[in-house]
Amino acid sequence: MIIPKTREEIELMRQSALMVSKTLGMIAAEIKPGVTTLELDRMAEEFIRDHGAIPGFKGLYDCPSTLLTSVNEQIVHGLPTNRPIQEGDIVSVDCGAIMNEFYGDHAYTFEIGDVAPETKKLLQVTKESLYVGIREFKAGNRVEDVGNAIQKYTEAHGYGVVRELVGHGLGRKMHEAPEMPNYGKRGRGKIFVEGMVVAIEPMINMGTKNIKQLKDGWTIVTRDGKPSAHFEHDVALVDGKPELLSTFAYVYKALGIESTEEDEFRAKPLVIS
Repeated sequence: MIIPKTREEIELMRQSALMVSKTLGMIAAEIKPGVTTLELDRMAEEFIRDHGAIPGFKGLYDCPSTLLTSVNEQIVHGLPTNRPIQEGDIVSVDCGAIMNEFYGDHAYTFEIGDVAPETKKLLQVTKESLYVGIREFKAGNRVEDVGNAIQKYTEAHGYGVVRELVGHGLGRKMHEAPEMPNYGKRGRGKIFVEGMVVAIEPMINMGTKNIKQLKDGWTIVTRDGKPSAHFEHDVALVDGKPELLSTFAYVYKALGIESTEEDEFRAKPLVIS
């Protein structure tokens, strides 16, 4: 059952989402060749707790870490390790936090130094597809309208859309109804209702859509070993339109990137400190 949020609850959820956004911004300043994902995980937990929040992943479903860090062919749910990050890697950093009894859940795939042009394009198209999907999260539309838009956009570039892993509703629980697949047919699925909040998160592979799970019971990788990209935003349905609760602005500030990509999804400009 979809659980709509009041305007007051949505503002509380915005704080939760921005806590994760700030954490990703901190990670953006620290992620570089030679750093391990386990070190990043420790930094993230300390950062979240120092800001009065609780890591949202750690302990959830017995997850042992604050971050899920997926490198290269790893799609999602990669557990932090002592393997140093290398020049040319891509690293998906997925993070959750609890504030005000609500979850934030947000992800960004980082380029480490000089990344192969075809991999850089995969990241660009995957992030673009996130906003293509968000545009379909509006009054009168249905769940698979979002998935269909993401699928068409990414498959037009020859990429594989993961089927087994999906976005989701978000609230006092990390995973609420509805599931938000990144594929589908227009006009199918639950209809969107005012006040609902979802995590939309394309997981797009350079090659096959097929996946497998590693023996750690967590890490999901591409079956053909080709790279995968993952970007995620928290979005509320406000006045029938998508309203971004999370932001990549802290990541972009750390990386020196200027962007207006989020402006159309905000009722008022975001001010970051």
